[in-house]
Amino acid sequence: MPRRVVLATHNPHKVEEFAAIVRATRPDLEVVGYDGPEPVEDGVTFAQNALIKARAAALHTGLPALADDSGICIDVLGGSPGVFSAYWAGHAKDASANLSLLLDQLSDVADPHRTAQFVSTIALVVPAVDGGAAAEHVVEGRWPGRLALAPSGENGFGYDPIFIPDGQPGGAERSAAEFSPAEKNASSHRARAFVALVPLLSTLSV
Repeated sequence: MPRRVVLATHNPHKVEEFAAIVRATRPDLEVVGYDGPEPVEDGVTFAQNALIKARAAALHTGLPALADDSGICIDVLGGSPGVFSAYWAGHAKDASANLSLLLDQLSDVADPHRTAQFVSTIALVVPAVDGGAAAEHVVEGRWPGRLALAPSGENGFGYDPIFIPDGQPGGAERSAAEFSPAEKNASSHRARAFVALVPLLSTLSV
């Protein structure tokens, strides 16, 4: 029976994406969604927020917990929205409003200055038998690119429709929302972070 690992998010898109990434390298692990209370994410870095979520999920479930804190960092905005990506247009976490506000803020910024990167920080917290944390690890992945002038594509979520990843075959200029799920899972910021996480998952024996 696969060893279960809880992903500390109520976002079904993230659960699906993580499960596919994990399945490709560790089919013996089963990623399950988290149904417990959400902790207050009051960290000021991706790593701090990822650890807050992973610790809460591990404590609530007793399972090894993964948590991803991610966002888009735009060079001309000094790295913002960053950790505030999900709340850029307010605490309603309205992805469409976030995207529209960001495009409006950058409406006069020329293409050479629209460079950005998606950042994913993944925390792994393995609970101890006494309820504390036996081990904690944090890894990071970055996906460089730039922002389009308008959204395109039906796949993905969040800022994917306006993010054009660097290094596409043949010089293509597709948004992340135009990537197939398999393409995205092979090259995204989460996939890159997971590459660094794989050796740490070896401690989770079936």
